[in-house]
Amino acid sequence: MKIGITCYPSVGGSGIIATELGIQMAKRGHEVHFITSNVPFRLDANHPNIYIHQTDINDYSVFRYPPYDITLASKISEIIVEYDLEIIHMHYAVPHAICGILARQMAGRDVGIVTTLHGTDITVLGHDMSLVSAIRFGINGSDVVTAVSESLKEQTQRLIGPDKDIKTIYNFVDEQHFNSIGKEDVKRRMKERFGIPAGTRVLMHTSNLRKVKRIDDIIRAFHIVHQSVDSVLVLVGDGPEMNSIRRLVKNLKLEDAVIFAGQQTDVKSFYLMSDIFLLMSEKESFGLALLEAMHCGAVPVGSTAGGISEVIRHEETGYLAEVGDFDTAAAHIIGILEDDTLYRRIQTRMLEDVGARFHSDVIVGEYEMLYRELIEEQKHA
Repeated sequence: MKIGITCYPSVGGSGIIATELGIQMAKRGHEVHFITSNVPFRLDANHPNIYIHQTDINDYSVFRYPPYDITLASKISEIIVEYDLEIIHMHYAVPHAICGILARQMAGRDVGIVTTLHGTDITVLGHDMSLVSAIRFGINGSDVVTAVSESLKEQTQRLIGPDKDIKTIYNFVDEQHFNSIGKEDVKRRMKERFGIPAGTRVLMHTSNLRKVKRIDDIIRAFHIVHQSVDSVLVLVGDGPEMNSIRRLVKNLKLEDAVIFAGQQTDVKSFYLMSDIFLLMSEKESFGLALLEAMHCGAVPVGSTAGGISEVIRHEETGYLAEVGDFDTAAAHIIGILEDDTLYRRIQTRMLEDVGARFHSDVIVGEYEMLYRELIEEQKHA
C-alpha cells in the first residue's frame, strides 16, 4: 500500500502514535509518506520505505497569518498525485482532516481518507461553538474515522454529533523499546544519578505540566504517601504550571523529596526507575505516557478521567480514583507499596494485560486491515 500520514511533528501523543504507526507500516513493507510541517519527533533515524515531505509555510503580506491549512492541503495533493497514494491518514479533525478533504479535491483522485481523533481536537476545540461545524465537516467528510478510546468516541458523539460512525482503535507503544528488560539495573543507575537511596520508592509523572494534568493533586497525594513511605517524586517535563507546582512543593516542605528532572529525551529510563506512575488528569483521551510506563513495569495510579479507566483495570492492573480525590489515590499508593506481594501480583497482571490488549502487532494490524478494506471499497465505488 501507498500511505500518506499527516500529524503534528511534536512530542505530543498524537504525533508519536502517528509516527510509530508509520514506522510499523513501513516495516510491514508498505510505502509511507509523512507530510508535515517538520520532521516528526520520533523519526530520529532513516527507515526503509519512509519518505518525508516537509511543508514550508511562507509568510505572505497579503495574509494576516501564515496560511498553514491551505499550504498543507496543497502539499498533500501534490504528494497524492506524484506518488499515487491510496490512503491518507489525517491525525486530528481540525485542521488535518479538512486539509485532507481539500487535498483530495485538488488532486482529483479517489484516495481514501482516514481520520484519527486524539482528544484535544474534541475535548478542547469541541467546546468552541465556532469550530463545531468545522470539526463535524472534517469527520463527516472522511471515509473512516477512529478514536483512541471509547470515552473519546462517546464525547465526540455528544459534543459534535457527526453522522459518521467512529471506530475505537487504542494507542500502542513500541515494545522493542518500552519494556521492563533490565529494570533493576537501570533503576540502580538512575537512583545513583539522582542521589536516591537504594531502598527509597520512586513515584513518577511526566507531561507538559498543564493545568488539565492536575499536578497539584499528584503533589498532595505524594505529601500523604511520603509521611508513611520512604519515597521521592520525580517530575519529568516542563510547562505553564511549573511555578505554581514549585510553590506548592515549598509550602508542603517537600523540596528534598521532589525531583524536577525537566525535559528528557530518554524518558524510558525514568519509567524503569519508577515503582509507581501517576496520571491524575482532569481530562485524558487515552494517556500514552501511562501505557509506556506500564510496559516498563511501573504500576499505575490514575484518575477516572476519559480513557485512563480503559487502560487501567482497577485493582487488577493498577488503581483508579475520582478526579481530585488525592486522598484515595494516596491510600492506594501506600497500600501497594507496603505490601510487596500485592505489588508483584499487580505488576505481573499489568504486564500481561498491556502486552495482550495494546500490543503493537494487534493495533497496527487493525489499522492495516482498515486501510485494505477502504482501498477495496474505493476500487469498487
